[in-house]
Formats: sequence, C-alpha cells, structure tokens
Amino acid sequence: MAKMLYKLGFWASNHAKTVIFSAIGLFLAVAIATVVLWFDFDDDMSIPGTSAQNTVEMLEKDFPEVGKAGAQIQIVFKAPKGKTLLEPEMQQDIAKLVKKVEKLKGVETVYTPDMLKNYNEKQNIGYAMAMYDKPSKEITFDQVDDLRALLSTTEDKGIQTELYSAETEIYPIDLHYSTEVMGVAIAFIILFFTFGSLILAGMSIVTAGTGLSLGLLGILLATNFASISFVCLSLAAMLGLAVGIDYALFIISRFRQEFAKGYSVKQSIAIATGTAGTAVVFAGITVIIALVFLSIPKIPFLSMMGYTAAVTVFLAILVAIIVVPAVLALLGHKITPPVDRKRNNLEKFTDRVKLSGRFMTGWAKALNKMPVAFALGGIIVLGIIASPLAHMELGLPDDSFYEEGTDQRDSYDLLKEAYGEGYHASLVVVAEATEKNGEVLSKLEALQKDLSEMKNVDYITNVIPKKSGDMAVITLNPKTGPNAEETIDLVHDIRNADFEGMKLNVTGTTAMNIDISEKLSDAIPVFASIIVGLAFIIFMIVFRSILVPLKAVLGFVLSLAATLGFVTWVIQDGNFYEIFGFATSSPILNFLPILTIGILFGLAMDYEVFLVSRMREEFTHSGNARKAVLAGIRDSGGVVTAAGLIMLAVFTGFMMAPDPMTKVIGLALTFGVLFDAFIVRLMIVPAVMILLGKAAWYMPKWLDKILPNIDIEGESIMKELEKEKNSKEK
Repeated sequence: MAKMLYKLGFWASNHAKTVIFSAIGLFLAVAIATVVLWFDFDDDMSIPGTSAQNTVEMLEKDFPEVGKAGAQIQIVFKAPKGKTLLEPEMQQDIAKLVKKVEKLKGVETVYTPDMLKNYNEKQNIGYAMAMYDKPSKEITFDQVDDLRALLSTTEDKGIQTELYSAETEIYPIDLHYSTEVMGVAIAFIILFFTFGSLILAGMSIVTAGTGLSLGLLGILLATNFASISFVCLSLAAMLGLAVGIDYALFIISRFRQEFAKGYSVKQSIAIATGTAGTAVVFAGITVIIALVFLSIPKIPFLSMMGYTAAVTVFLAILVAIIVVPAVLALLGHKITPPVDRKRNNLEKFTDRVKLSGRFMTGWAKALNKMPVAFALGGIIVLGIIASPLAHMELGLPDDSFYEEGTDQRDSYDLLKEAYGEGYHASLVVVAEATEKNGEVLSKLEALQKDLSEMKNVDYITNVIPKKSGDMAVITLNPKTGPNAEETIDLVHDIRNADFEGMKLNVTGTTAMNIDISEKLSDAIPVFASIIVGLAFIIFMIVFRSILVPLKAVLGFVLSLAATLGFVTWVIQDGNFYEIFGFATSSPILNFLPILTIGILFGLAMDYEVFLVSRMREEFTHSGNARKAVLAGIRDSGGVVTAAGLIMLAVFTGFMMAPDPMTKVIGLALTFGVLFDAFIVRLMIVPAVMILLGKAAWYMPKWLDKILPNIDIEGESIMKELEKEKNSKEK
C-alpha cells in the first residue's frame, strides 16, 4: 500500500489543478442535486421485532381505525393568573382559534377542551385536539407552522398556548451550527501553533471542510431515498470534521519533516503520502469498520448512523491522500519550513510554544524517570472516573431535557403541571382475543377495573373497542414519568398479566423507548466483545507483537469505561450538569454506549497507530526498546497532542449545540478523546511499554509467518530512497 500511495502522491502533485477542479466540480454537482431534491429526514427510531413495534403493526393490519388513524396535535391552553378557562371570555378566545384551525389544510376536525372534558383540577389548563387526515409521518413542517402561526389568537389575549404531540414531529430541524464554528476556530489556532503558518492552518481546515461538506450534502441527498434521521447528520459532521482535520495534519507534518531533510517539494509530498498517508488510510479504515459494525445489533436507525458517518470518514481519507497533496504542490515553497531562510518573529514565537520539540522531549524524560508512577496514576484516575458505570441506566431523554424557555420544554412543563409526570408516559394497551371466535367486549369493564388497580396506574384516559368485539385499545397514564423504573415495571406487568381468553400488548412512545433501551442494553456486551477482539487482531498484525495489542486493547477498555462512567456521573447522577449546558439530569441516551464504543475504538486506533508505529520503526532500526518509546513520544507525541486537541475543540463545539442528543454525544466524545489521547496514549501506554522493555515486541516466529505484513510506516519506501541516495553519492 505504501508504494501505491507514494505513486499517488506524485501523481496528485503533478496534476494538482486537475485534482482540485475535479473536487470542486464534484462538490457543485452534489450541491445542485441537493438543492433540487432538498432533503427529507425520517426520525423513526423504531426497532422491528420488538413487542411495541409488533403491536403497532398488528393495529395497522387488524384495527386500521386506530393503527392508521390521522395525526393528532394538541393545542394546550393555560389561563392567565387568577382566571380559569371556563370563563366566558376565555371560551370565546379559544372558540375563535378553533374555527381558524378547522380551516387549515389537512385538518379534519378539532375537539375543544369542553368536548374532551380534560380540564385540570384548577380548571386553568386544558387542551384542544386537532385531528388530521394523514398519519403522523406524513404531516409536514409547513402544516405545523401554519398551525403555530394561529396561536397568537389566544396568546394575544394572555392565554399561554403551546403545541404538543407524542407521535408527530412538530419542531423543525435545527441546523444552527454557531458553536461548531467556534470549535473550528479553536482548531485553527491549534494548527497555527503546530505549523507556525496561517496558510497551513487554513489549508487543513479548508480541505477537511471540503470533504465534510461533500459528505453532508450527500447525506442530505440520500434522505430522499433512505430512512435517515437528523442525528445522523450531526454525528457525521462531528466525525468527518475531526478526522478530516487530523488526517490533513498528519500528512502535512510528515511533508514538512521530509522537506527539512533536503527532499524536493514534490518528492516530500510523495513520501508523506506514502508514509503518513498509509497510516491515515489504515487508521481511517479502522474507524470505518467500527462505524459499519454499528449494524451488528440490527437496529435500523443505529446502522444508518454508522453508515452515514462512515461515508464522511471515507471522504476525509480521499481528501487527505489526493486533495491535500495537490494543494501542497500548488502552494509550493510558501508552506515549507524555514530551513535556510531567515525566520520572522511569528515563526520564532510559534517555535517556542509549539506542541513538539522541547515540550515532548521533557515529557519523554519524565516518563523515563517515573514509568510506574505514571502508569499507576493514570490507571487509578480512570478507574475512579469509571466507577459510576456500574449503575448506568439507559433511556431516551424527553422534552424536559431541553432548556427552559424553549417551545419543547414549555409544552412539556405545562402538561406536567396539569396532569402529572405520568401524562408523558402514556401507555397504549391492546387487548386481543386469544381464542377462535373469542371476544373482548363483554370483558372490557372488568379489564378496565383490573388495569386501574394495578400498581403505579394513575387513570385510564381512553377506551376504543373494535366493532367485531375481538379487540380493544385502552390508553392509560402511569403515576411516574417515561424513564422511571416504576413505569418500566408497569409495562412488563401488563404484558405478563394473565387474563382468561385475552392477551395484553403494550405500545406507544414510552413502551417503544423501553423496548429499544432494553434491546440496546442486551447488545452492548456482544458489540463490545467483537470490537475488542477486532482491535487485538488488527494491532497484532500491524505491530507484530502480542503484548502491544493487549496493552492497546486494555487501554481502550479503560478509556471507554471512564468515558461512560463520567457521562453517567454528570447526566444520570446530576453532578455539575449545568456547567455542560444541560437543563436537567436524565437517563443515558440509549444508543450512546454502543455509539461511543464504535467511535472511540476508531479514534483510539488513530492515536495508537500514529504513536506506536513510530516506536516500532525506531525499535526495528536500533533494537533498543526504551529508546524506541522515547523516540515515539518525542517525534509523534506533538502530532498526537495536536490531533487530540483538535478533536476536543470540534467535539466541544457540538457539546454546546442546542439539540440534547447532539449535546450528549458531544459530551461523551469530548471526554472520550480527553481520556484516551492524553491519559491512555500519552501517559499509560508509553509508561507500560518502558516497563515491558523488549518483551513488548515479542512475537512467536510461527505466528509472525502466518500474519500478513502491513508496511504501515512506509519503511520499504524509505529504504529504496536511501539506496537511491547512496548510489547517487557513489
């Protein structure tokens, strides 16, 4: 691979304009197609085969009057302080709004609070129900916006008016990325201090942004043909931007090192592409594998998250090994390090503060003096941070997770105030006859009584019997919220209840989320085992060692446990969540652990490859294990540090985003990188390798012969170049 990439680097530098204009042309073509077709996100997070989903499909088939009923959007009212909604002027204002809503496109009818008899005890809160002629999935944001535009009819009269729907998506997608731009700005500053060049810093951002933009446009385009949720776009943006900048950093850093040795610009580009480019391709492929493996649990929305993110990582690889060399060739000597020319004040300043050189040399010396202290210190710290993982609970954060003052939070709080926490945990119980020609209708009254007496049931809100009498749908509210343990127990109690001649099924948003969380929880051990096993095999092939991959895998497990433990401590246990911009504590996002395992595995591979491959290269040449570790820290530690800081900057930007799901993922990845890059890879890994000495590189001869040889550092290229150089000198 190294030789092929070496030739590719030469080709890209010789055809720089062709490469760059081709990239621009491809970007414009995809952009135009996206503008023409636009996008259509689908936030369906159902999992085929779960009890709740099977019940939904049964209703659609056997009881379409309910299963395929039109969308329902609640218009929630709260009277001004000291008044009730029953007062004549309040009734008149609500009636005016209802008449306007009835005229909207797609609205079949509107039920008023009087018709529904849903006033709270104080009679100051109630809701109307707008019934649409199409199912929830077919309601457009334009229709919701038309409804929202009418709310001023009552709001102007002092009546607080909010929209709410448990099934219909009524809030538009937030494409607000100002915090992410801040993260990119910080990444630019880090790159500036790394290279000492504004041009190179900007180049890394621009090339990464090009690949990312192409990937995101492709995802937007793909939403017209596949079921893709909005969170897929956020995840793809996070990873695509972070690895895109990092991969450009690795290529450019190696280019400058080779040019400083006396090679020409084009030859330095080719060498950088063949050496660092090989590491980039290998590291990127491992990230892609980890993301594609998110499909192992067979959960559609999670699989799609992996596929879409993998696309942006793949494009980041292509940009790094094709577009970056082309741009380097065009910029030429303007971006080379100051070897023979006089350095300006800016270059002298960045040389003093850059993330390599004296700083990394000092760090290597400290590790060399106290390896036991660094290894034990890092392990103990991460072990303590990981401890809350033991009581982690999975769930799906609801609208209470939004900041106060947002529409989502206001409507949630209003309904909670009126009807209690259990209103947002509504359960749909479907009773079906289990005997041939059996019926439910005659047993319906007794069934309602039994359900009402079950532990944690607050009240029954609706009962709809099927005309044939063999099925009935009962809606009830628990006393507790959707993520409470008592609510989860109630769902299982109803499903396991024994009623003669009847089977009780439970569905609805709450039941679906419970099923999803339990299935994801069951999938974590299997997925983690596959990832850990894969990591060990890959590292064994790359580094020709038994103990190095074992150490790498254990380090990954430690950083992963610390990451999930920290997220549990903040989000679930409620410690300092305000500092990170969260509105309240909540269970851990149900797909976060599997997502974190896959992504953190890929990123950990990146850092391990770029750090330990340099150690292996030095050990191969000198045979001195301790010297190899110190050389790896000295020569690659600065680049890994810069790459880690860039990841932190990008992920922190996403952690500050308004969307709760994006925010939680950003938090996990930010601290995952912090723990893995700076504690595991730059502290524990080198300290342990110093203690292991030559034993770290032990490999049984029989196994060495079986395993394929991957020239990840491009040693074959460097040997050929040395031979050519020596023959010319002779």
